[in-house]
Amino acid sequence: MERFSILWVLVMLGLAICTVEAAQKAPWRIQTLFSVECQNYFDWQTVGLMHSFRKAKQPGHITRLLSCTEEQKKTYRGMHLAPTFEVPSMSKHPTTGDWYPAINKPAGVLHWLKHSKDAENVDWVIILDADMIIRGRIVPWKLGAEKGRPVAAYYGYLRGCDNILAQLHTKHPELCDKVGGLLAMHIDDLRSLAPMWLSKTEEVRQDRAHWGVNITGDIYEKGWISEMYGYSFGAAEVGLRHKINDNLMIYPGYAPREGVEPILLHYGLPFRVGNWSFSKADHDEDDIVYNCGQLFPQPPYPREVKQLEIDPNLRRGLFLSIECINILNEALLLHHAANGCPKPAWSKYVNFLKSRAFAELTKPKVVTPPTLEMMDDKAQEHIDHDASRPYPKIHTIFSTECTPYFDWQTVGLMHSFHLSGQPGNITRLLSCSDADLKLYKGHNLAPTHYVPSMSQHPLTGDWYPAINKPAAVLHWLNHANIDAEFIVILDADMMMRGSITPWEFKATRGRPVSTPYDYLIGCDNELAKLHTSHPEACDKVGGVIIMHIDDLRKFALLWLHKTEEVRADRAHYAKNITGDIYESGWISEMYGYSFGAAELKLRHTISREIMIYPGYVPEPGIRYRVFHYGLEFNVGNWSFDKAEWREVDMVNRCWAKFPEPPDPSTLDHNDEENLQRNLLSIECVKILNEALHLHHERRNCPKAGSLPISVEDAAEENVISRKFGNFSEKFDSRGNHKSANDSEELASVQKDGAGIPSSFRFWVLFLCAFSVLGFLVVIFVVHSGRKRKGTKMKHHRTRRRNL
Repeated sequence: MERFSILWVLVMLGLAICTVEAAQKAPWRIQTLFSVECQNYFDWQTVGLMHSFRKAKQPGHITRLLSCTEEQKKTYRGMHLAPTFEVPSMSKHPTTGDWYPAINKPAGVLHWLKHSKDAENVDWVIILDADMIIRGRIVPWKLGAEKGRPVAAYYGYLRGCDNILAQLHTKHPELCDKVGGLLAMHIDDLRSLAPMWLSKTEEVRQDRAHWGVNITGDIYEKGWISEMYGYSFGAAEVGLRHKINDNLMIYPGYAPREGVEPILLHYGLPFRVGNWSFSKADHDEDDIVYNCGQLFPQPPYPREVKQLEIDPNLRRGLFLSIECINILNEALLLHHAANGCPKPAWSKYVNFLKSRAFAELTKPKVVTPPTLEMMDDKAQEHIDHDASRPYPKIHTIFSTECTPYFDWQTVGLMHSFHLSGQPGNITRLLSCSDADLKLYKGHNLAPTHYVPSMSQHPLTGDWYPAINKPAAVLHWLNHANIDAEFIVILDADMMMRGSITPWEFKATRGRPVSTPYDYLIGCDNELAKLHTSHPEACDKVGGVIIMHIDDLRKFALLWLHKTEEVRADRAHYAKNITGDIYESGWISEMYGYSFGAAELKLRHTISREIMIYPGYVPEPGIRYRVFHYGLEFNVGNWSFDKAEWREVDMVNRCWAKFPEPPDPSTLDHNDEENLQRNLLSIECVKILNEALHLHHERRNCPKAGSLPISVEDAAEENVISRKFGNFSEKFDSRGNHKSANDSEELASVQKDGAGIPSSFRFWVLFLCAFSVLGFLVVIFVVHSGRKRKGTKMKHHRTRRRNL
């Protein structure tokens, strides 16, 4: 009886275990796909993705679609890295000869559908990119995917869905979804979509006339994102609408929204944590997979990250960044061990990657309810609770001129725009004279609307470049085809840190939102009474403006006229009336804005949470969206003033950059207010330098240390040297003390016309002089020796004769 009881308990326990396992098993079959080529670059990404697939306990199977030529296969070392389905390479198009490796993704998926037996035994397919890390289980039906309604991540920069590109390449442009990255769909939907995905990719790729950044959003203007448009246009063509989710996938370097737990990291963009940074492009030829013990540069430890950021949500973003690279390094450690590499030498970092603490930090994540919110749901919450309305379209604009000063500001703003996640398109309003336009080199820096320059007023002859801002906005409204509902107006000397949207800051028709300009004291005195019929409606605002397009159309002409009016009122330029410390009428445009709005009784919602000047102490808990670096700011002995770089061509001179700010780890952490102020100041200039670095990479500048590639570059170096002399002397005189690394970086500016560092020339001249001097000494010694010998022999012969 006792034996029977024990047997019965064991049977029941076994049944319970089987039941639990069955409950955890997916009710439908899932297949994960990712596409790569036979390169070291994709091999280390494969190792990372495969490790994260196992670590996250992702259900179903995973298959690598490997696109290789027969020649590449002969020397390829990575066949064992993942379950693989080989695909013919289409990197070089068999018909057109066009070199476009990205086309292998749709071609590989189509080939897998046609020729793989696995494709016949699958219900749901998840398509990822190789440069991703899985953090939690991706189960399509749990994410909200349905047959006919796939779930996808948001790719907001695919502006071609809203313009002529979609009209040219799909019969249903209204169905074009800006999606990519993560795709979770039913196998039947994929079978319908895949041929169109490939066909539309080829179609967009051949449409070179529409590769411009203002049409595609591709900052390189090389047609590189044709495959992404191929997907969106192909889906539109077959009537496949997506449930769009902007929470499931995140780029390291970004901070997730509060309550959101991303389950996918996409490290496609450079990111940094403090003084450490990572860019996958720096490792495009790295054979780190096959070099025992080699890992990626070690990121800061979690306890160090806690000291860098006090805002809990921004700190989460930093933790995600280090998690991404730590999982990649953990994957490499395990891969090396599995392939017979010797045990790595003990190090604190390796020990951390093997620790329980790290395992706990990187255990599989579970999606939270806010993570599953689709973009349509969020739009309904914010826009007047009207379930029928989507987000309103946004267009961001900023005004510049044809000068190097505005060009480097443009590079910085455009880079920050792409990092910020700002919805909609962006346009630079470029005010140039005809003569300047002929010599101008910066046409490709941003999507551009060209405007006649009003720097010198056509009627009065007054020189006032700031008037170009209202004049350019008016010209753009009258000449551009604008489909946006809200316009965000910025200045060029701004850096975006996050999105600026009307639904978040409560902008509405008739009630724009702006940031405070408290120094506009003219709103409270006789200046307002002279220049507007409604001085009581004058708001002291400027900088960042969010305004409905209808309000802007009514207002823009008044903005220009009031600017001209205040500018002509020289009798009231005084500081006690305008607040202008220069008393030169320079801020007439700002008053033109406030008085023009007052004339229409257009009152503003004034927000102090959008913009901050570097150097100002931030309010605790506020996540500012914009840096406005219009004023000089400093961190200790280091400082930055945009006015000092007015004449410097930072954009066309290879690897030009601003002096690096201090390392955050050197700051005083005892004074919290100063610490936060200094961290923001450092962040601003670091992003500017990052923008310049990426710009120079896109220009194909020669590697650091090589000679200038043209006489023009060398001449530019001479101009900079004459203007600023020795950079280290200039900044040391202001008390800036830089590290040896910074001195080496600035040495690129200290070159002569031939492009050779002055220190190198000095040593060459010194060695030449030393060699000549040594040669003369040797000649002198030899000659003296011979002379003494000759004298001695002559004396000896004379003595013999005498004898």
